[in-house]
Amino acid sequence: MKGIIQNSLRFLSASLWMAGVMCLNVHSQTLDDAGFDPADKVGRMGTNKVVLPVNQVITPAGRQIELHGLRPQVLALSPDGQILLTAGKTHDLYSINPDTGTVIEHIALPNDGLPSKGPVPTSTHILKPNNDDQASYTGLIFNKDGSRVYLANVKGGVKIFSVSADHHLKGIGGFGMPDADAPRRKAEIPSGIALSADEKRLYVAGSLSNRLLEFDAETGELLRTIDVGVAPYDVLIRGDIAYVSNWGGRRPDANSVVGPAGVGTTVRVDSHSVASEGSVSVIDLKTGKVMQEILTGRHACAMQISADSKYLIVANANEDNLSVIDLRSRKIVETIPMSWPGQDLFGAAPNAMVLDKSSKTLYVCNGSQNAVAVVRFNPGKSSIQGMIPTGWYPGAIVLDAGRKMIEVANIKGTLPDSTYAPGRRGYNSHQHLGTVSLIPMPDKKELANYTKIVLKNYRRALVEEVFQPARPGIKPVPVPERIGEPSTIHHVVYLVKENRTYDQILGDVKQGNGDKSLCVFGEKVTPNQHKMVNDYVLLDNTYCSSILSADGHQWALSGYATDYMEKSFADFPRSYPDMQELADMDALAYSPKGFIWDDALAHGRTVRDYGECSVAVTSWKDPANKKSIEWMDHYRNFVSHGDAIVYSNYAGSDSLQPFIMTNTVGWDMTVPDVYRSAQFISQLKEFEAKGEMPNLIIICLPNDHTSGTSPGTPTPAAQVADNDLAFGQIVEALSQSSFWKDTCVFAIEDDPQAGWDHVSGYRTTAYVVGPYVKRHTVVSTYYNQPSLLRTMELMLGLPPMHQLDASAQPMRECFTDTPDFSPYKCETNNIPLDMMNPSLSEIHNRQQRHDAQVSSRFPLSKPDQCPEDALNRILWHAQRGFNDPYPSWAITETNDD
Repeated sequence: MKGIIQNSLRFLSASLWMAGVMCLNVHSQTLDDAGFDPADKVGRMGTNKVVLPVNQVITPAGRQIELHGLRPQVLALSPDGQILLTAGKTHDLYSINPDTGTVIEHIALPNDGLPSKGPVPTSTHILKPNNDDQASYTGLIFNKDGSRVYLANVKGGVKIFSVSADHHLKGIGGFGMPDADAPRRKAEIPSGIALSADEKRLYVAGSLSNRLLEFDAETGELLRTIDVGVAPYDVLIRGDIAYVSNWGGRRPDANSVVGPAGVGTTVRVDSHSVASEGSVSVIDLKTGKVMQEILTGRHACAMQISADSKYLIVANANEDNLSVIDLRSRKIVETIPMSWPGQDLFGAAPNAMVLDKSSKTLYVCNGSQNAVAVVRFNPGKSSIQGMIPTGWYPGAIVLDAGRKMIEVANIKGTLPDSTYAPGRRGYNSHQHLGTVSLIPMPDKKELANYTKIVLKNYRRALVEEVFQPARPGIKPVPVPERIGEPSTIHHVVYLVKENRTYDQILGDVKQGNGDKSLCVFGEKVTPNQHKMVNDYVLLDNTYCSSILSADGHQWALSGYATDYMEKSFADFPRSYPDMQELADMDALAYSPKGFIWDDALAHGRTVRDYGECSVAVTSWKDPANKKSIEWMDHYRNFVSHGDAIVYSNYAGSDSLQPFIMTNTVGWDMTVPDVYRSAQFISQLKEFEAKGEMPNLIIICLPNDHTSGTSPGTPTPAAQVADNDLAFGQIVEALSQSSFWKDTCVFAIEDDPQAGWDHVSGYRTTAYVVGPYVKRHTVVSTYYNQPSLLRTMELMLGLPPMHQLDASAQPMRECFTDTPDFSPYKCETNNIPLDMMNPSLSEIHNRQQRHDAQVSSRFPLSKPDQCPEDALNRILWHAQRGFNDPYPSWAITETNDD
């Protein structure tokens, strides 16, 4: 396998600029050892193969049930095995026939109140009917005879359904939780639920209050609360003992190093500001006392108890292992690695599991590997026997012993094709298509074949190659083949932008695979981005791995999304962890391997950050000035070189704080991007004076998000033009500096959510600029956010952080060994940056006025709080007018914002 990276991932290309025509790259059709064709596009490739935007392929085993608009993350099989229930990011409970794989019915979650027992006692917080009710992180169970179902509602209650003799569901009510009284949220977040043996008590893990809640199962009366660890996830009852897994481990004490865990709560953290432990609280239900808290790995979540009640097995999703606890000694007697044996990096994410009746076989959902791992359970000698391919990110599992089948809820499921919405021309990242897999239990030979498929699908062959030792005497190249081999690049500048697809910006570039009819911010608005893709490389097959800003900044900066992140799409109850707002900083959301700056610092590289992953603070210099600061105030202060406004920011991660520029800002739609570029350029001059520039520079340029058509803010075209100009200014300044000879600039959106694209809702704009970047070339190789990170790592001599960046395609096809040191000349903006949206009194078109009124109500102080479809429509009409029909397929099926 020696040389796989350098030989099998290279492609033939024609990159000559002749007669003003950009030449397209010609790709070989040779597959790499992972079975991955670099010319593939994200989406379905035949009947049972889907290329994902995370450098993986899925070819799920068994029968796949597609659930439009749903991210299923709970699953329960009725005691008689006749119906399979699931729920997720919709307001319904789905019932599936396991024999036929058909959806029998889906019914709305009921309002609260228990009709047979009168009103819910006043000791319980009563919820009002809420159209946003949906399943929580976990928590869906039947009672013993299958006549009743309980579902944890992320909005703060438990929904109850009856099941008729012919297996039809009826919502009969529900009851709320006591107030959690967290600093920034009162409503409790119920998670795992369990019934006592006599079914008179219902136990609920209160994720926000860090308590186990005990209710009367019939009346909904709150009987007592018991303190447990941070962010309790699951609960199991055996006799008079309750076991509660805690995503965030023990509660912090006075000596703990703590970080934020959303809505003003805290959790113990490590040196990277990442939640550092998980735990299990063992509770004596007779006394209501915690007998012991057992430390496990990070993100302790799903649990199973062996049939003989001797062992408790705990999945540690952010540690890639399982803890086996002897319930007699209450000590961990085995830690089972959940990566396939060998040199696997972090990235399995075991987050759900089920034991067979004999307790000899354990089936574990490895979320980040899109697989169920089959484990021979023998405490002290347990081992993985094989892996079964599933849909995208398996997150719940049940065993159907009668049918000899495992049934798996795949949270992200699959990707839509033309059958998803007939008549569509393209895709949007919010078109959720979760799946449930019905998989016959494989025999030994089938399991061996399945294992090969899983390893191939997540590109394990490439992961194994990354730690080949550096070879002496190797000539420097832009992107080395092995870690530690010399690069011609010593400085990497990484710009993170906001919320655009490829077609929205570059759909008008004839040489690329664009759809001009979907382009809203074309060359007139974005002359610099168009010049860069013409002068350097046009990337028309590059993807965000993310859906929206909450996971977008995780993918852009760590190349990974944790189980907590993937299960937080249930309305983001604790936080919206985009790392740009203090209230949403959440150490539970972050990869245990940290971020690209942590990787760089750990290996002796220097780092500087300009607003990314930091909280912006602006204020008037004169404290007597109480007027709110608006966009025009910032702009006037900037163009006049004034000092009336004070700018500052601070990092959301303690490990980043020493390396941020404090007098710039990150997310703040009232601050022009040209201010941000000016701050960077001012410091670039200081670097030149000293003769030193950091190896890794990260810059936040968020204003291509826009403020819609809100009166008193710049028009969408003006804000995108501002973003484009700032980008061009940064590149021009770098190209004229003494550092240009060994610098490379990368840029990508954090997510593609505010748009549409004819290839994939995940396809985005990305840019690579520098003296060693090819000229006038289209590169249609599949790349994504981890590809950018992997390329930067190789340039700076850094090891990959985990499986997802290790398996990513390095962007070698973008580079040449022969440099062109010509400086970049920034294009002047065609749209005035201070072109403001008109006031309501100036608008005579009824629809335009409506859009302005809607925009003015948008909460633009925080990322992604605007209803996405409303903002998309406003942007479309602002750029294309009202006679050009809005692409209706881009309507968001579920409200993620």
